[in-house]
Amino acid sequence: MTKTVLVIGARSDIGIAVARAFAAKGYAVQLAARNAASLENDRADVAIRSSQGASLHEIDALDLAGLEAFVDALPVLPDVVVCAVGYMGEQKRNETDLTEMATVLRSNFEGPAALLGVLANRMAARGSGTLVGISSVAGVRGRAANYVYGSAKAGFSAFLSGLRNRLAKDKTGVHVVTVLPGFVYTQMTQGMDLPAKLTAQPKEVGDAIVKAVEKGRNVIYVRPIWQIVMLIIRHIPEFQFKKMSI
Repeated sequence: MTKTVLVIGARSDIGIAVARAFAAKGYAVQLAARNAASLENDRADVAIRSSQGASLHEIDALDLAGLEAFVDALPVLPDVVVCAVGYMGEQKRNETDLTEMATVLRSNFEGPAALLGVLANRMAARGSGTLVGISSVAGVRGRAANYVYGSAKAGFSAFLSGLRNRLAKDKTGVHVVTVLPGFVYTQMTQGMDLPAKLTAQPKEVGDAIVKAVEKGRNVIYVRPIWQIVMLIIRHIPEFQFKKMSI
């Protein structure tokens, strides 16, 4: 039987890389984003990579009232959902512009969590499925450089963990994967001075997610070195941490 993956936030570099990775595995691909019609070239590219084709679907993850209608309108409830929705913004602006702060918080936590919650319930009723949430190492500990974005990702990571626990305890047949990519070369990080050993390419993220779904992993760091880095950061005493620029 044909398997289907829904990629939410398909406009992003990571989103399209994920779509291509699943297409190469023979999945039918549903690409969801705002102004989805403008992604026709990407849809055609993904369709070429999969014998099962690809389709476009309009969604605004911040339109909570429309999320259930979006899921109901899908031609088929997907076997796998990957949520790549996110918006970093600029920390300095986030500190003073409450509307911008709210957009960052909603884009990285409220919208993705609400949408995955709807999809989780649909999959649980069916008795199968995998939900993948792309969170961030920025959510492991609040840093002055990006604490608004980081706090939203921390909330999203906690949501994914709780959702995974609930679905497992209820024996729904639905699994949840949390992805912590670390730095990734994307349009969102363009212009940043990123350490090469800690920075992945979008394709690397896509391939890691496919592998995590196939193996039923719970939480993955795209590059294993991040697990060590974050373990160290977690254990720095607060009095020392607040003096550091990391």
